[in-house]
Amino acid sequence: MKLNIEKFNKKNICFTGLMGSGKSVTGRLLAKKLGFKFYDTDNLIEKKVNKSIKQIFNDHGEQYFRKIEENVVVPLLEKKKCVISLGGGSVLSAKIRKVLKSNSYTIYLNVEIENLYERLKHSRRRPLLEGENIKKKLIQLTKDRKKYYKEANLILNNSDKLSETVNIIIKKLKNNE
Repeated sequence: MKLNIEKFNKKNICFTGLMGSGKSVTGRLLAKKLGFKFYDTDNLIEKKVNKSIKQIFNDHGEQYFRKIEENVVVPLLEKKKCVISLGGGSVLSAKIRKVLKSNSYTIYLNVEIENLYERLKHSRRRPLLEGENIKKKLIQLTKDRKKYYKEANLILNNSDKLSETVNIIIKKLKNNE
């Protein structure tokens, strides 16, 4: 399916939302259906630094990670006709948010805390969820980021089946053409 994304003056489609919300899986399927390239910023960061996200956090801390994230994400947002899965905390960067607003059609995948908890409770790859009380940490992350997530062009409650979510997104994109 071809989509003339220039008609709504945007260069790419970006997914935001908390870890575990389905950004990468949804983005990959959407990109395939649209014939666009797909980029996962966490994967790009890991390749650039040659370490896992968890290792980066453990070795250098969150502030260092956010700096690397900004250096990877900002130039990526200049690309055209691609789908990008952003790291959950990328919206904390004012620089990233500014470029997102001017260059991207942004989709926020909102997932209930209880569903996120079920998806993430056994994950060992999420440095911000290490330690006790994962649910409490998810609530705090949501509280800290929700105002930025809500700046998205499209907000979806991502509890539907993957194919249904992608079809809803395609319909919304067509309506904006």
